[in-house]
Amino acid sequence: LRVDIPALQVSAPLVDLTLDDRGKLGVPDPAARNLAGWYRDGVAPGSPGTAIVVAHVDTPTGPAAFAGLDTLRSGATVDVRRSDGTVAAFRVYAIEEFEKSDFPSARVYGPAKDAQLRLLTCGGAYDPAAGGYQSNVVAFARLVAIHPPESTLPGKNDPHDS
Repeated sequence: LRVDIPALQVSAPLVDLTLDDRGKLGVPDPAARNLAGWYRDGVAPGSPGTAIVVAHVDTPTGPAAFAGLDTLRSGATVDVRRSDGTVAAFRVYAIEEFEKSDFPSARVYGPAKDAQLRLLTCGGAYDPAAGGYQSNVVAFARLVAIHPPESTLPGKNDPHDS
């Protein structure tokens, strides 16, 4: 439902993404600055394997959800709020930039035995004549915990207890 990256002050809703006719992963609506997308035909964040979340670095109207992803540091946390109310908590272990012409798809998208997350956005030089950004920034993260849904016990955030 949502991806939170406290170190970047990001809290972005997630939309479902699929592959296009050429087999490329779609992207969130470029007009929506604070929007990220999850590859719905892949692994759900927090499940064993590699989950993929993408967002724009910028839009025609300014910085977007993953602006600053290239400044994230190892140890940063990423939380993904899931539709069952749980939160999959990840810890970043690497941030790398790859030229689009030499993108390591198997390394980024390939399977993992444990629960992993990849955050992707554009980066590097911006060359409009060559189609835009020339690189991708990828944050690699591992699951550290699954937090249960917040309690709705009487007296805890229940407006009917007033």
